[in-house]
Amino acid sequence: ALAQHQPGDSVIILTLIQDSLDELEMDDYWKEVENITRSGGEAGRGEGGGEGEVPEEEQQKIPEEGEQEEAWLTEAGLARLFDDSLAEEDNAVFLSTLTRSQAAAVERRVTTLQQTLLRRRNRQHVPDVRDIFRPPEKVWRCAHSNKHKLILFYQHKREQLLFRELEPIFLNVEVAFSEQALNYRDNNQRLKVNTGPSSPDDKLPNFKLLRDKTGQTRVGDLSPLDMKKVRRLVLVESTALFDTAGIDLKPHKAVKVKAKESGLFGVPLTTLLDQDHRRAPGTKVPFLLQRLISHIEDEGLDTEGLLRIPGAATRVKSLCQELESSFYDGMFPWQQLKQHDAASLLKLFIRELPHPLLTVEYLSAFIAVNKLPTKKQQLQALNLLVLLLPDANRDTLKALVEFFQRVIDHQANNKMTLNNVSVIMAPNIFMFKGFRSKVTEQQEFSMATSTANIVRLLIRYQNLLWTIPKFIVTQVRQQNMESQRKQNKERAVRKLLKKITTDRPTDKAVPEVGESSQGFIRVQAPQFSKVSMAVQLTEELQAADVLTRFLSQESSVTVKREELSLYEIGGNIKERCLDGETYMKDLIQLNPSAEWVIKAVQR
Repeated sequence: ALAQHQPGDSVIILTLIQDSLDELEMDDYWKEVENITRSGGEAGRGEGGGEGEVPEEEQQKIPEEGEQEEAWLTEAGLARLFDDSLAEEDNAVFLSTLTRSQAAAVERRVTTLQQTLLRRRNRQHVPDVRDIFRPPEKVWRCAHSNKHKLILFYQHKREQLLFRELEPIFLNVEVAFSEQALNYRDNNQRLKVNTGPSSPDDKLPNFKLLRDKTGQTRVGDLSPLDMKKVRRLVLVESTALFDTAGIDLKPHKAVKVKAKESGLFGVPLTTLLDQDHRRAPGTKVPFLLQRLISHIEDEGLDTEGLLRIPGAATRVKSLCQELESSFYDGMFPWQQLKQHDAASLLKLFIRELPHPLLTVEYLSAFIAVNKLPTKKQQLQALNLLVLLLPDANRDTLKALVEFFQRVIDHQANNKMTLNNVSVIMAPNIFMFKGFRSKVTEQQEFSMATSTANIVRLLIRYQNLLWTIPKFIVTQVRQQNMESQRKQNKERAVRKLLKKITTDRPTDKAVPEVGESSQGFIRVQAPQFSKVSMAVQLTEELQAADVLTRFLSQESSVTVKREELSLYEIGGNIKERCLDGETYMKDLIQLNPSAEWVIKAVQR
């Protein structure tokens, strides 16, 4: 019946379609909100809490006119575009690698900021009557764009009811997401998704990444220098993606708040990790969260209503205080901790963070993901936003969604489906301290389904979200090549002099340079006794095969196979850890100047 309606009825029908498609058990959401309110969020404060100070509520500062654009350009490393006096790096290399939609996003914010600065200088100017009564062309265009977007969104939702797509939907990660969204908007393309009747969880499309013969790149695979480039590109790309849908993000700026300097609950993630680093260098997820997760899993994930049924508030408060005083001493009685209490402590830990897990800066962007017209664009936006999160937040979020999936894997016994877990965890993740006092009832109600859907997408597609899209890696390679060309021009004379005066050849010997052209590569392993080995190139040779060959020749190596990786170093990338299914011949064609090194995985 819904299929017979015309786009003109979309305003009324959109809500009906959204509810019928998602089938999220929102009663559980409001019960969870009620439990949070009833507990008062007081557990974890006071006795045993390090300095014993109560953190202030997270504060959000609404940016003034022009401040948003200025902050965005600064974060993207493009401050020199509006202030030539700043001694930052030259932006020419970065800008030369941007796509048309990415460049448009930068230009839009530079233009807006320039207009704002001009208005500030001309504030004393008396308005002309013609300026006052000039037709609001920009507002009309915005309204027209929103209407068009609404119609597309309605048509997309109609197709979710009309079509059934059984095959996986492969994501294109070689073309910028914003460019794909631009083509979708311009060509009015519509996405067919899986609406199989088997269960609500199956209604999400079966998205998969196309295998890239040069290897997928996951968070942690690149060097810090290249990750800095990734973050700048991702910021521009995510903004461009939202721009294509007419979504103007107004990120809030976090105001520094007074927080506890030690303890477990109500402590910033960075402070927690600093505490844990002193005990175990390299820790990426707070010990307390790791221990709570492992306890729940060790005691069994089959407990009915896990995460949904709360522990007794007074008991949870007492346990929280006991953890504060005895966790690091190893005296906490874990064997007496019940499953529902442990789950309540885990949720409390997330809620009590003085800064939201998804950060004040990007929380509104995560919520705005629901406004994008297709599930594919929503997934692409989430991928970019996950990459924008600080390392501590991203690693902690990853540990959580992996745990949530393990809970869901036991749904036959614990009765916790993907939707159940999503609606329960949404208020714990999105309602930071003081949140409810800052929004109206209507806003809170409209956010319920949206935030639950975001958590659902984070869990369902977690294997895709922590990858760096190939087009971003390609842009990083282009930037490195451009930087090298620029450096080479500047050092031409010095290189010539060096050639004349150098008595011995460089470390990269001539025979080794020619080996790849003869069908061989030289693989080095400086951490181990075998300095290097020659490996014959074939069409089917993968990175995993190189490791197998190395281990077969080096019986003295005590490192486990899963702890070793082949790295691509130099050429047009600083350093990249290769996944086992990387085809070496294809990668060498992409980066012929690289060196290949086997070493322990640096994660």
